[in-house]
Amino acid sequence: MGDMGMGMTTSNMTNMSMSMMSMTFFTSTMTPIYSAMWTPISAGQYAGTCIFLVILATIFRALLAARAWKETAWLDAEFNRRYITVAGRPSTAERIASDVDSKRMTLTENGVEEGVMVVKKRSMDTRPWRITTDPLRAVMDTIIAGVAYLLMLAVMTMNVGYFLSVLGGTFLGSLALGRYATFEH
Repeated sequence: MGDMGMGMTTSNMTNMSMSMMSMTFFTSTMTPIYSAMWTPISAGQYAGTCIFLVILATIFRALLAARAWKETAWLDAEFNRRYITVAGRPSTAERIASDVDSKRMTLTENGVEEGVMVVKKRSMDTRPWRITTDPLRAVMDTIIAGVAYLLMLAVMTMNVGYFLSVLGGTFLGSLALGRYATFEH
């Protein structure tokens, strides 16, 4: 048993050090982030890493705002798009006129009115796939996911400074751009 320490392989030592690792927050200025090459060795480098995380989290919120802005623009373009009538198919006005449920007596503030059209949306229509929209949406979503995963990895180091930097950047980004990051489908 006394000889076990000398004959221990590198993989056994790595496994042992990983299992002894505590999953609690700690305060160290020499915590590696993303790779062993990015390990701050001074307080200034640690501060620079924290500033990078603040900026990255702010960029993340900006990307969410840009995505919402583009979704709104794409939806506006969809509503402004001109559609072509297909020969042999009834127009929307003809379909509404022939639908027995579209004409009903409706009680209004003026009393019962028979000439009122009630139009119901029958199903939830999916917007069509468009070459001008969907590839850009996919690229934006991929970039957003990549930045989100980088932020998650920084937080998973359990370093208090990194964690607070991500929260600080999220706060700053939301403070500056949060009002743009909301959209409704």
